Amino acid sequence: MVQDSTSGKSIPRAFYSIGIHEYNIDVQYPLITYLPGQKVTVVFETAHPSKAKVYRFWGYWILWEELIGSVVALIALFQVAVSITNNPSAGSLKEQLAYEPEKKTKYD
Repeated sequence: MVQDSTSGKSIPRAFYSIGIHEYNIDVQYPLITYLPGQKVTVVFETAHPSKAKVYRFWGYWILWEELIGSVVALIALFQVAVSITNNPSAGSLKEQLAYEPEKKTKYD
């Protein structure tokens, strides 16, 4: 935990080192809390060690931005599907009204 100089709040940060270089990342994420001194696994690319993330399911595999984007896309596609099925073309409507079920034997 690091003390914020402007607000005075404690901000969770993860510190890690690679060789002689030391890095730290902000690990503050909604719905996740860390205790002071808690050890976490940090995942990073060797080419860009400053772009690291804490290895957890929520916050590494699933991000808020992706979740919100998926929900928005789902709602948009649902609205498109509803608008297509509620307004059939004239040919489709005529075909649906002329439909008669086939007579089938009991055992096919």
